[in-house]
Amino acid sequence: MHTLNTGSAMAVTATSDSAFDLGAAFGDQRPQASEEALVQLGRALMTELLDVIADTALEDFQTLLGEALIGAFHSAAGRIEREADRARDTMRRLDRDFDGSEAADVELQEATAKARASDAATQAAERIRDAAADAWTVSTGEVWTAWKGSRRGSFLTAAQLEAKQAIRAVRERRAGDARHRGAVVAFRGAPSADGAEDAARIFDALNWALAEWPDMALATTGAKGAEKLAIRWAQQKGVTLILARADFDAHGKAAPFRANDDLIALEPTCCLTLARSLDEGRSVDGRPFGPALNLGQKAMESGLRHVAVKARAA
Repeated sequence: MHTLNTGSAMAVTATSDSAFDLGAAFGDQRPQASEEALVQLGRALMTELLDVIADTALEDFQTLLGEALIGAFHSAAGRIEREADRARDTMRRLDRDFDGSEAADVELQEATAKARASDAATQAAERIRDAAADAWTVSTGEVWTAWKGSRRGSFLTAAQLEAKQAIRAVRERRAGDARHRGAVVAFRGAPSADGAEDAARIFDALNWALAEWPDMALATTGAKGAEKLAIRWAQQKGVTLILARADFDAHGKAAPFRANDDLIALEPTCCLTLARSLDEGRSVDGRPFGPALNLGQKAMESGLRHVAVKARAA
């Protein structure tokens, strides 16, 4: 859960009724919505959407509509958080220039209250978003990931980082400051590798990696099939997720391979690949998935450990 840390130190204890019952501390006597109510709202919104469009012409657009609903709360959380950041900038300026007057004191208190209230509202929007995303996965089997920006971890989901932010963190780590200080495990898999045997072996490989590096983050491109299964595993295990999305607008057909460059730039401790479905009937033309092979090749060329996910030994 995101911890408020603005202005002067302030201890906030969540009651059993609400993790957001901070109104009195912010000078606002109105109660905050309870965490339980926010979660119920997120799930209800998604369930209602799916029920209404089921067996109608809109069902063809289910993925677009479902992701748009979740994305709306993700966007709202980001906008509110930026408001909080601006309020904190104001707080720093007022604190720096504080002259001891009553007017300056009132202005500083107002900026502090706005920042703290915005933090609580950001958390609320994230709770609704994550509950809706959870209901989406339960109902459809699909995993929602943010297409822009980072996604903070919560009680429902793992943290998600943009690849460029994580690459920047690698550079910062060399200077003594990084967002993720643990190991990074990269994974690429075939879109067709989403059968039961594929899922079992992908989970086996990732569980092995987690046992080897308990502080690991999972880096992938978020492509459909095998990589969506890996993302679902990360969410279930609370493992930090780093997405290096393929930018087809910028790179065209080379985009999946350019995404591999971003994965390698993260300096992963290990690269896992599944180039074709372990179910022969699911493999497209029996050909391996080129981007997965490419990641394995680049890993070995860079001196990184590469492990190919294979079927269980007979």
